[in-house]
Amino acid sequence: MSRITLTRYLIERQHAGRIDAALRLLIEVVARACKEIAIAVGKGALGQVLGEAGRENVQGEAQKKLDVLANEILLEANEWGGHLAALVSEELATPHTIPNRYPKGEYLLVFDPLDGSSNIDVNVSVGTIFSVLRLPPGCSDPTPDCFLQPGRQQVAAGYAVYGPSTLLVLTVGEGVAVFTLDREVGSFVLTRERLSIPESTSEFAINMSNMRYWEPPVRRYIEELLAGKEGPRGRDFNMRWVASMVADVHRILCRGGIFLYPLDEKTRAKGGRLRLLYEANPMAMIVEQAGGLASTGRERILDVLPKDLHQRVPVILGSREEVERVEALHRA
Repeated sequence: MSRITLTRYLIERQHAGRIDAALRLLIEVVARACKEIAIAVGKGALGQVLGEAGRENVQGEAQKKLDVLANEILLEANEWGGHLAALVSEELATPHTIPNRYPKGEYLLVFDPLDGSSNIDVNVSVGTIFSVLRLPPGCSDPTPDCFLQPGRQQVAAGYAVYGPSTLLVLTVGEGVAVFTLDREVGSFVLTRERLSIPESTSEFAINMSNMRYWEPPVRRYIEELLAGKEGPRGRDFNMRWVASMVADVHRILCRGGIFLYPLDEKTRAKGGRLRLLYEANPMAMIVEQAGGLASTGRERILDVLPKDLHQRVPVILGSREEVERVEALHRA
């Protein structure tokens, strides 16, 4: 039986009328850029790309050399294809419009070039997160406002995981597919289709070092889990925390669980820890397409109306049963 490559998978969806040619080609360009990033990540110290870049991004965070390189790779790959009107990333203060010398398309690309970059120097899995939006009517010269669309309007979302194998996880609005990079051939090959998150789980991911800052609903929820068999849940739970969102969310997609980066006293002034456009929205679309839920604790993430390119929100996502429990505690 022949293997289904990413290209074939996308062409079949184009023929079925699920996506158009421009979106297909855009996703292929992003995938090629992810291959290049995977090579740089894989070389590690041999490629002289580890360590600090010596400057901060628009978020006020110290950039790693690979943050900068991954951002440049994605910008350069997507500038000239003719599928985009503009793109913006976590590392840029304002949108990057397509230069006039290149044709412009009808899509907008939003991405976090290297999620989990604090783990680079210790050889823990990192990744790239991306989201595709349609260019709104009247946005012939894209401004930041053109990107401020609720997550439910995404037409595609995905992430790459640079780990023992390189994976591309993708949704175009009809379920979630997982592709594994065949390094010898250079192609992403379909290895899982119609990914479905188990409704119940016995694993959770949260940064326990922030416990003293949590709001009462989150504290109560975690206390229920830690109580184990003797507590109200009647079973033991295990905590898993990688501090790389792509790694934590990918584990949840594969075997169930809940990921929490809730609102707390440390992040209240900023509105949360994770970025709505670059992290929360694409991951929420993927999780919902796999049958899970994604919430701020108070509302569905995909219904949040962005007010700023770099807006932050609380993120609680994963298995339906667990997210519903956290939401119920917030309403109590």
